[in-house]
Amino acid sequence: MLKLHFAPNSRAGRIVWLLEELELPYDINKMAFHPQDLKSDEHRARHPLGRVPVLDDGDITIFESGAIVEYVIARHKNGGLKPSENSPLFPEYLQWFHYCEGMVMPPINTIVVQTVLLPPDRRDEKALSQAQRLLTKALEPVNEALAGRDYLIGDFSAADIMLGHACFMGNRLGCVGEEMPHLKAYVERVANRPAFKTAIEMQ
Repeated sequence: MLKLHFAPNSRAGRIVWLLEELELPYDINKMAFHPQDLKSDEHRARHPLGRVPVLDDGDITIFESGAIVEYVIARHKNGGLKPSENSPLFPEYLQWFHYCEGMVMPPINTIVVQTVLLPPDRRDEKALSQAQRLLTKALEPVNEALAGRDYLIGDFSAADIMLGHACFMGNRLGCVGEEMPHLKAYVERVANRPAFKTAIEMQ
């Protein structure tokens, strides 16, 4: 049985979404998004930096959300939610899968730090506005790629698990404007998927 170590409002939501989409059985260890849980000796034994998600699969423990997604698809669904390596869609799938952490999540992280995690007296308005501009700029190519498509490579795939979750967060942070109609519609489609709703309800 797969076991997911989870904290709300984190990348662990991606893994709940993935497991629900694939209809895989799993247990969940829900922790508070607080140092008391995440920085405990017990959890640091799973992840040296005390982060989530972490997935246990028997004797295997793996962290990093992208690595977990790839692991689950490879080991438990024989390539489900992923085009074959010979498919013409495979390069684009890889591109959007990794675009998430490379381009979209860094400014989201800064926005969350500057609006939620830091106390008001330590926040930096310049850093916040720069991150908001960077996020909007990073999302523009995604909006363009979605023209005429329901999902990033046409059919729903694990690239949507990664980048769709980040786009949903970007929209919630107010950085997906009306000038990005394809992305707006995409976020709505993502949010209406039953498996995604299950993941969000755990937040």
